[in-house]
Amino acid sequence: MSGDKETNNEPVRLLFEMTREDNPRLFDDLIRFNKGTKRVNRLRFLAHEGLLAQNWMLVPAAGHATASALQTVSKVNPAVAGHVVQAFDAPMLDGED
Repeated sequence: MSGDKETNNEPVRLLFEMTREDNPRLFDDLIRFNKGTKRVNRLRFLAHEGLLAQNWMLVPAAGHATASALQTVSKVNPAVAGHVVQAFDAPMLDGED
């Protein structure tokens, strides 16, 4: 268990390549920023917002939702939230559906 605590303190480092064909909407959003800190921060923000949207979708199933939380959930478009999750999926190989 102490090994788990040690790995949780290490930063996560990502290096990935993405073409416009992979995800045109995300690519167009990220390409607006010069490579570096601004682009990384934008990706971090989008990932964070997508995670929040994904977690809000689970609130009604948990049974602990308040009226205001349910109103917030109804504003989340599952299709849009799914785009963020899809952006981090492994690219499909030729012949896969």
